[in-house]
Amino acid sequence: MYANAPTAAGFITSLGTCTQACAKEGVPMPSSNGNDGRGDPWSSASSAAVDLAGLIHQGSDRLKSTLAGAGPGGPIIITGLLLLIALGLWTAYYTVPSDSVAVIQRFGKFSREVPPGLHFKLPLGIEVATIVPVKRQLKQEFGFTTPGANDPYQSPRGPQDSNRETEMVTGDLNAALVEWVVQYRIADPVKFLFEVREPSETLRYVSESVMREVVGDRTVDEVITIGRQEIETEALTKMQALSTKYVMGISIDQVQLKNINPPGPVQESFNEVNQAQQEKEKLINEARRDYNKVIPLAEGEKDQRIREADGYRLKRINEAEGDVARFNALLAQYRKAPEVTLRRIYLETLQQVLPTLESKIVIDTQAQGILPFLNLDAQRSVQP
Repeated sequence: MYANAPTAAGFITSLGTCTQACAKEGVPMPSSNGNDGRGDPWSSASSAAVDLAGLIHQGSDRLKSTLAGAGPGGPIIITGLLLLIALGLWTAYYTVPSDSVAVIQRFGKFSREVPPGLHFKLPLGIEVATIVPVKRQLKQEFGFTTPGANDPYQSPRGPQDSNRETEMVTGDLNAALVEWVVQYRIADPVKFLFEVREPSETLRYVSESVMREVVGDRTVDEVITIGRQEIETEALTKMQALSTKYVMGISIDQVQLKNINPPGPVQESFNEVNQAQQEKEKLINEARRDYNKVIPLAEGEKDQRIREADGYRLKRINEAEGDVARFNALLAQYRKAPEVTLRRIYLETLQQVLPTLESKIVIDTQAQGILPFLNLDAQRSVQP
């Protein structure tokens, strides 16, 4: 450690010698003296370089004398300088996650936005990087708490705040305990950081105010049963409007209602009323089921009978009209040739009747004394 002091002094001496050489060669360098209003301060470049070289040489001499006079304390000063340099390098780089951006402030003033990746900034607090998760979906819970939450504004701070947030009065002057969740994203990190003080806490107040307004416009039955989706949609629209008005840099994605219950003292009575309503709905549904089962069947049978009657009526009418037309046609032919028509009708009738008979007996009309006989084959077929 003690060998570092002469080395640093030699480096400073070499720096002064190099500066003097540059000045002798006529390299222009700025002067620390003002121009006193007499022309361009860079006009006498050589004289200014000589003055600056002299100042650096004087500074190096003073530093060498200080280190030499410090004795054993010289290495400590060099160690402190090295630690200062290491600290500067340590605070100069930072990493931005893939779902975030970094907002850079230089001496507290906004400078720029930095995308994800490894980046560098001015060290030792000159520039400060604030990581903002713009692609991550955040949420706030009202009335309940999720274990392990990192965001202090995600859940109620205590049981008293949880009860206060959920206790609401409906439009029909009934009380209800409403639990809900707001999911949002940071749309503009600059507005989120600099436009509103504590934007997450402000969002909790906005969400509670809007939810009380929306619930107060509806009855307790609508809040608990049929009006949940309408409440979520209306609350989302109003929360986003207020967030835009307050320039919070937040985009609200979803508002979701969770458990909605009556207060504790009336919980039992409310459950009995709900049970009675459910029993009523059950009986109504059963009656409708029986109605839909019997009435449509009866109406179907009625329509079937009516159609069958109409079909039978049309059949009889068509048959009668056909018989009339056939009789009229036969009458016309009979008037033209009575004998031929009678014979043809006789033969046609026999053609229809004879095939239906099982046995046929042909007898001569002039025969006499016919011997009757017993049909044994017919009786055998009748015996068991």
